[in-house]
Amino acid sequence: MACYIVSFETNSNVTSNNVKEKLKTYGTYCPITDNCWAIVTSNSAAQIRDLIIPVLGSQDRIFVIRSGSEAAWRNTYGTKNSEWLKENL
Repeated sequence: MACYIVSFETNSNVTSNNVKEKLKTYGTYCPITDNCWAIVTSNSAAQIRDLIIPVLGSQDRIFVIRSGSEAAWRNTYGTKNSEWLKENL
């Protein structure tokens, strides 16, 4: 299992919500910002991308990267999310 960072950009709230619902299917996830989430999975970055592509429009963007060994942040969505990031990134 690895932690991946998924960043996406859409022009539609409906599409954004659909992407978030797809990310929630991984079960172990944490929103970092509204359009950037962390997930834990055994899937590859390409598999994650391919799961989300069907809900994206032709001009929408997605970026998936496996988490590295160092991270820093400010103002997460609460203590619970900050602790999740510390444990999983």
